[in-house]
Amino acid sequence: EFVCIVGPSGCGKSTLLKMIAGFLEPTTGHVLLDDEAVTEPGPDRGVVFQHANLYPWMTVRENVELAGKFRKVPKAERRKTAELYLDMVNLSEFADQRPYELSGGMQQRVGLARALAAETDILLMDEAFSALDPLIRTEMQDQLIELQHDLKKTIIFISHDLNEAM
Repeated sequence: EFVCIVGPSGCGKSTLLKMIAGFLEPTTGHVLLDDEAVTEPGPDRGVVFQHANLYPWMTVRENVELAGKFRKVPKAERRKTAELYLDMVNLSEFADQRPYELSGGMQQRVGLARALAAETDILLMDEAFSALDPLIRTEMQDQLIELQHDLKKTIIFISHDLNEAM
């Protein structure tokens, strides 16, 4: 499924997403995933934040390969996966650059590629396109819908923009 949570700034959208991700514990009630309480982050959920949060000392490719490295995926397979997702977000030619050499929108696309490369079942996106210019934002919205269709992921997308959610 592709689920959008829409509301004005400060209404708790990001807080809800952080609870689903396992970063925050609910003050009351429970967050359940496959009938199991979510109490901490897990390898089944990838997160794309409002800000890219990339490691500046690593190349774009190394940032995207990170989840595979944590899972001890062989280097050749990590590289192949990174190349696939960097191509999907149209950043293949920037794979050897450092994040600080990219625009903010490009950094955000690296963050998306990194989350996709983790190959989780669920992708949580917290206003992930808010920093993008209108043209790239529209392209990324269209691409995300295609990715969701092709990869069969559950995507929970937070936005304050009703048009974007629709």
